[in-house]
Amino acid sequence: MTLQRYIIERDIPEVGTFERDQLRGAAAKSNEVLEQLGPDIQWAESFVADNKTFCVYLATGEDIIHKHAEISGFPATKITKIGKMIDPTTAAPD
Repeated sequence: MTLQRYIIERDIPEVGTFERDQLRGAAAKSNEVLEQLGPDIQWAESFVADNKTFCVYLATGEDIIHKHAEISGFPATKITKIGKMIDPTTAAPD
């Protein structure tokens, strides 16, 4: 199956106050679960806010994202499939 891009919103109280070691531990846990789940899911990057993270994943579908959340213990509060992307270069003429 083709991997699609998703934004995962995770409600994690006070995540914005986590120290580097806490974030490192969370990343290690996520990577461990990703390795278990295989090539149908990949983590691209995450953005940490006060009480949320916004994670960009490539996955074959929402089911495997929910499975990652269940195993890792990191909630997948809202999952949004990304249809298209734009950036400043999109404004350039063809």
